[in-house]
Amino acid sequence: MEANQDQQRHLTTRQGHPVTNNQNMRTLGNRGPAVMENYQFLEKIAHFDRERVPERVVHARGAGAHGVFEAYGTVGNEPAASYTRAKLFQKKGKETPVFVRFSTVIHGGHSPETLRDPRGFAVKFYTEDGIWDLVGNNLKIFFIRDAIKFPDFIHSLKPDPITNRQDAGRAFDFFSNSPEVLHMITWVFSPWGIPANYRQMQGSGVNTYKWVNKAGQAVLVKYHWEPVQGIKNLTQAEANHIQATNINHATQDLYEAIATGNYPQWELLVQIMSDEEHPELDFDPLDDTKIWPADKFPWLPVGKMTLNRNPANYFAEVEQSAFGPGVLVDGLEFSDDKMLIGRTFSYSDTQRYRVGPNYLQLPINSPKNHVGTNQRDGAMTYKVDVPAGTNPHVNYEPSSLNGLVEAPETEVPYEPEYAAARIMRRSIDRTNDFGQAGERYRSFEEWERTELINNLVDGLKAATPFIQEKMVELFTQCDADYGKRIAEGLKNA
Repeated sequence: MEANQDQQRHLTTRQGHPVTNNQNMRTLGNRGPAVMENYQFLEKIAHFDRERVPERVVHARGAGAHGVFEAYGTVGNEPAASYTRAKLFQKKGKETPVFVRFSTVIHGGHSPETLRDPRGFAVKFYTEDGIWDLVGNNLKIFFIRDAIKFPDFIHSLKPDPITNRQDAGRAFDFFSNSPEVLHMITWVFSPWGIPANYRQMQGSGVNTYKWVNKAGQAVLVKYHWEPVQGIKNLTQAEANHIQATNINHATQDLYEAIATGNYPQWELLVQIMSDEEHPELDFDPLDDTKIWPADKFPWLPVGKMTLNRNPANYFAEVEQSAFGPGVLVDGLEFSDDKMLIGRTFSYSDTQRYRVGPNYLQLPINSPKNHVGTNQRDGAMTYKVDVPAGTNPHVNYEPSSLNGLVEAPETEVPYEPEYAAARIMRRSIDRTNDFGQAGERYRSFEEWERTELINNLVDGLKAATPFIQEKMVELFTQCDADYGKRIAEGLKNA
């Protein structure tokens, strides 16, 4: 069936279905949660997860280390049990083994560690209730707020499919049509866009999660890692100087620090918010392009992490380590954050493709507690999850023949409640794409603003005049001086 000239430009699925909304997933109401009948999103993200063989599509360049997390037993001045029943937080001094993978996001596995890019900060907790993966970045926010846009966002930053070169003009084309990115690119194009090393880098869960206590009551929570060593970033000139002689500087720095006993530490702090829509705020608290203001939602310390052992083999432990934002333990829950829901599927789906369907049997990814499943076979199976005393002939449940049985429910189940709402494909109400970007610009010192302007102008030179004008208009809506200086920089360039 022939399509006319206009129809030939229409976006479709691989099934040929016209895509009328490529900006929002299907959700219950415009705030969520997301629903599983998101065929367009699932097809799109599943294909995206399989674009590269074999390295990760994002976070390909990484370094890692083992360590321990020690709980304070409190959240600020309150007992941890007031907010969460997660066992790793309950008792002062309780230690939980961890493995951490730091990474760059956009660039390939052998790229310089000095490139301007967010940094991944993923922590695997080997708790007594199984694995908890806290998967985030060094910066506290992200570029987009709906996971259905993620493949397009990453494509704009990856190499051009024809020239195989990364092109800032393509990136700013996407940015100019997605004003939600303004807050994040204000961070990334400032000196905060190039951390000096992994030891002196902040971490953040980025997404909004929930904590649930013994009574089954929930609060919203944000996670923050603060380096005890202090924070250090690089200007573009400093990064260029390092890159000229060492493209592995951050990996080297982390390895040598641990090898010499200079163990890096981070304090874990959380922000707590009641589980409501909070109409008093000028943004939606589930929007991952926003920061919760610390004066309203203080950072509360909950524990400290120490990295004290280097990997014995890089490939087995760092490259094959696999994280997923959907990997939670009892007392930790999902919020309706649209990016979080999308990441919950995407990350684990990526690992099943990249490492294989049995990636969780690898030692670096295996929990240290009991495992008993009815999952069988698949590529690279090397053990069967059958505990002693159970019938190995029974790989299904329910059964009366001594197979695995459901664990008893010992806690009050958390059952979020939703008022009647339509399933729809719409953006959230309170987008406020410009407010926090402007606040961030005004909070920078003058040298940081100068560095930010220079870096943005350098990137925007590759964009068409029309896209440059659109970006100037967007920056001006963030702050008049911000837009003015970008325009002047482009004129002089």
